[in-house]
Amino acid sequence: MDKNKAAITPPMGWNSWDCYGAAVTEEQLLKNAEYMARNLKRYGWQYVVCDIQWYEPNAVDNDYNNFTELCMDSYSRLIPAPNRFPSSANGKGFAPIAEKIHSMGLKFGIHIMRGIPRQAVHRNTPILGSNKTARDIAHHFSVCSWNTDMYGVDYRREGAQEYYDSLFEMYAEWGVDFVKVDDICVTEFRKWDNPYSAKEEIEMIRKAIDKTGRNIVLSLSPGPAQLSVAEHLGANANMWRLTGDFWDDWGKLLEMFERCNEWSPFVKEGCWPDCDMLPLGRISKNGSCHGPQNRYTQFTRDEQITLMSLWCIFRSPLMFGGELNENDDFTLSLITNPEIIAVNQRSGKGKQVYNDGQTVVWTAESERACALAAVFNISDEKRDITLNLSELSLPEKGVLRDLWKRADIKEVNGSFGVTLNAHGAAVFEIR
Repeated sequence: MDKNKAAITPPMGWNSWDCYGAAVTEEQLLKNAEYMARNLKRYGWQYVVCDIQWYEPNAVDNDYNNFTELCMDSYSRLIPAPNRFPSSANGKGFAPIAEKIHSMGLKFGIHIMRGIPRQAVHRNTPILGSNKTARDIAHHFSVCSWNTDMYGVDYRREGAQEYYDSLFEMYAEWGVDFVKVDDICVTEFRKWDNPYSAKEEIEMIRKAIDKTGRNIVLSLSPGPAQLSVAEHLGANANMWRLTGDFWDDWGKLLEMFERCNEWSPFVKEGCWPDCDMLPLGRISKNGSCHGPQNRYTQFTRDEQITLMSLWCIFRSPLMFGGELNENDDFTLSLITNPEIIAVNQRSGKGKQVYNDGQTVVWTAESERACALAAVFNISDEKRDITLNLSELSLPEKGVLRDLWKRADIKEVNGSFGVTLNAHGAAVFEIR
């Protein structure tokens, strides 16, 4: 099967991490799905993604409980904790939740950690479809530095591929449409003396997804991914993170301009370098993560427009991180502007054409084959910016449309000016 057909355009959805950390519940998932169906689906938002630790009964906030008891079936596979996801009881897994979300016209996704549970290794539980056990396929040197749940899988061992096959067969039976695999999109492909490589583990996951015959979007985290492995990532995944966890801090947003510039040549159908989630609206409800607990985003309104403008003209996946039901009118307007979303979903040839340390300009081609220009004031002061169209290889004459305002504003001839607040942005189409 063609893995690119699972994500012809950048995936758009909601992920539970930024607001609920490791402790999201079934009720919270479904309430956000209902909001999406009512308010966002018609704009292209469709994925509802349950992030990390859904198999842990005792998760309460953003922290991980070291070496805690996890919910697991008899074949070494983690399953939802029924105290948090009641409909999963009696072996039903996420199937009931997926069915409800599908009935809303949406798609369902989950987060997993690469590898096999340490708990399975310690208990030496069997692997479905193999005469091997968890202990046979685990790589005890391959561990995550920030989460104690898993050992990596040694790709050289008999039973390793069968384990991943059984895992994704179960997810397909549940009706999962999107899987975010963590601790795998690493700074570099790691090697040990007894060789293990994230490269081969990614390939095992790709084979397992293909074997299901189901179009499942594969997202890799946490990053930052390296350009040196771009071709391998593009051959196996639909999304891969360019950064560690992205939060509501201007410094982190400023860094993304360089990352987007570097990765823009690798953006294509089914292959979406990922700037990470949108920490907008009400976030960090279960703990003080990179800021006060239960806060509205610390980004200014201008910074939020800059964030959405960069993510869209670069064509990053759009995964909203806030509690949707607590959106204010401004936040809702950011994610329901059809002209900005069209840039994300249907533009092409996006690239940075100018950056002098104060002004950044990106250009692209709209779905109507018209020129697009995104202008960013990355300085700390309000500024008047003049763009010379020929120097930016843009049409020198035409009608200038402001996509955020959704209005034609003037005819241009050779150049035009825009006034932007500190850390502000505007996106134009020249028709």
